[in-house]
Amino acid sequence: MGRGRWRTTGSALVRVILVWAVSTLTMLALAGILPDFRLQSDDGDSVTQIGLTAAWGAGAFGLLSALVWPVLVRALLLVPALVLGLLVFFLNGSLLLIALSLIPAGHGEAAPETAVVVAAVMSAVASATSTALAVRDDEAYRRRLYRLADRRRRRQGRAGRADRARSGAVAPGLVFLQLDGVGHEVLRHACDSALMPTVAGWLDGSHRLASWRTDWSSQTGASQLGILHGSNFDVPAFRWYEKDTGEVVVCNRPTSAAELQRRAIERTGDGGLLTHDGASRGNLFSGGADQLALVLSVSARRGRANRSRAGYFAYFSDPANAVRTAVSFVAEAAREVGQSLRARIRGDRPRVARGGLYPLIRAFATVVERDVVVAAVIGDMLAGRAAVYADLVAYDEVAHHSGPHGPDTDRVLQRLDRSLALIARVAEHAPREYRIVLLSDHGQSPGETFLGRYGLTLKDLVRAGCGLPVSRRAGRTRSGAEARAAVLAALHRPVEEGEEAHPGAGSDPVVLASGNLALISFPDIRGRASRERIERAHPALLATLANHPGVGFLLVDGVVLGPGGAAARLDVPGEAEELLAPFGPGAAEAVRRTDGFPHVADIMVNSAYDPGTGAVHAFEEQIGSHGGLGGEQGAPFLMWPAELSAPGTELVGAEAVHGVLRRWLREADGPQIPLASPGGSVAASAGESAPAPAGESVPPSAGEPVPTSAGEPVPAPMPPAVGRFGRRSGRKSVRGVVRAVPQDSPPEGADGGILPSGGTPARDETR
Repeated sequence: MGRGRWRTTGSALVRVILVWAVSTLTMLALAGILPDFRLQSDDGDSVTQIGLTAAWGAGAFGLLSALVWPVLVRALLLVPALVLGLLVFFLNGSLLLIALSLIPAGHGEAAPETAVVVAAVMSAVASATSTALAVRDDEAYRRRLYRLADRRRRRQGRAGRADRARSGAVAPGLVFLQLDGVGHEVLRHACDSALMPTVAGWLDGSHRLASWRTDWSSQTGASQLGILHGSNFDVPAFRWYEKDTGEVVVCNRPTSAAELQRRAIERTGDGGLLTHDGASRGNLFSGGADQLALVLSVSARRGRANRSRAGYFAYFSDPANAVRTAVSFVAEAAREVGQSLRARIRGDRPRVARGGLYPLIRAFATVVERDVVVAAVIGDMLAGRAAVYADLVAYDEVAHHSGPHGPDTDRVLQRLDRSLALIARVAEHAPREYRIVLLSDHGQSPGETFLGRYGLTLKDLVRAGCGLPVSRRAGRTRSGAEARAAVLAALHRPVEEGEEAHPGAGSDPVVLASGNLALISFPDIRGRASRERIERAHPALLATLANHPGVGFLLVDGVVLGPGGAAARLDVPGEAEELLAPFGPGAAEAVRRTDGFPHVADIMVNSAYDPGTGAVHAFEEQIGSHGGLGGEQGAPFLMWPAELSAPGTELVGAEAVHGVLRRWLREADGPQIPLASPGGSVAASAGESAPAPAGESVPPSAGEPVPTSAGEPVPAPMPPAVGRFGRRSGRKSVRGVVRAVPQDSPPEGADGGILPSGGTPARDETR
């Protein structure tokens, strides 16, 4: 035992010395390259003196980075997240200047702007060296991960539970990873064409795959609310006008997301899928989780209990993360500019504008948000949390502007697969078994925009049908993709829609777009307008819309209207099914359900759909869209480990998916969601309560996982994994379930690594 401990200590000391040596050489090289950075006096020094100066400076910088850096970043938690990412470089440069000032005889000197560059390079080199050394030693790497997780548990005062976790008594945990916008067919193609080898390997053995059918509103707001909270009732679209409040609800606006979550909790009487030791990462809604990062529904809240930058602190607490992410961010923005330019030169069609701030928004979604969410999930697994739900939005954002099929999205799928491989390798070192479930919230349907195809927006068409003046210059409807909202939230900017957020009083119709679904409301008509009332006020409107070649069908007060005067009442069996048959199975039932929503629009408009090409016409500026009926947008996927029970019959609607995920949590050898006996209660959400469904009781728990603390580094590159997830290590993997080898005591080793955990500095940890 003593010999093993001395060997571990000696190995850690050797790694520290090697990292120090590499950092010293890096500093010497930079001093020779950069004119404003020197490591010698004006009189000149010997080679030995210069080397000692570099060693002193590298050691001082490394020590300051380890001790001072986390304190500095935590003090800046309330700074907007993107600003924090930029400040990282300047703060890191300041630490280097301090380190140089500590060199005896003042031999070290650098210009401020040069210090930023030197600090960034040294942080990246030191991080890469430390990781490479750890990867070469599987056992040392595994011991370090166990040590990190065990230290978190001790800080929470849960030594007994930690013992049970190490002995294998804890029930398996579940990690739900949502690949936003990736349809069932897209995933199949990516696996067959070797774009996603990790996912393909799972499908070949450990996992099963099925598609499910979305509701009429095939978009993240409706789907994720139903999946996480069990109800998406009265969510007719991505954005809609509510006459009782005079406001427009937008799913990716923080205040709207909070209200939708409150309504779902009130309707179900349950906090959500993640109420027991759960974590919600990068989602629109919390799912009732205590641990939150980049969750939009709580991002508008402020106060001591809500550290809105804690999720970013966990990532940027290691300056090497900021360096790596910043380089990737710039590369991704440049890649988008190049891809857009090539598309214009080739004359690709369809095409939408991709200039302005879009390259930066795309880079945020595909780099910053991905890195932070993946780091948070890694931290959750090392902390042994019972359930984690995370949303990766990269594909959805790129597909909106580049189309769902093509080289642009193929590259995104490849990078997502690498993120999944990383998460799977980390699971090999987690203190409990983990089952990884992949799913999507909707797919994407291609097609030229309504404006691009017909030269006018739907709003212009509606105004013309109402006899109102139409602008000679066609306007554009801004895309409502989730990434834009995430960027604005990260900058502390409200996600509003200008005048559309609060339409003024009057008779002008309110026209809102949600992909290829549009909603038309008349503010001056109380309640839902009947077909007769609309035809009296605007005799030409319904015929103008129904007979337009870009419109597939309308829903008006329980009646579906199609081209050529076709009409079908929803309350007459078979009529709507026949009229809506081209839009796929279940279309009539989806429309019938939406017709019963209190806030359904006076006129619901679904674009035309070509079954031969799968194309639709988005009413927004998107050539890959979702939100209505037609094509791949309504066929997302669900992929689960074979150990879990099959979903059963065809899954229809996000609420059905919630039921399956809830059942899988309960299958994990004990209760994963708190259930109350009649008259009892369950946690509604973080800090809220709500009554539980009657007739349910709490079965005995097989074990309870442990929360973690914030600010712990989590290694990024993993050593070779095991079984289906990779090469052999000290763990076993059986059909997609990662199993820990029981140990009498936690292995010990040096701390380190470059990816931080999600962290839990406060009950509400957002954005």
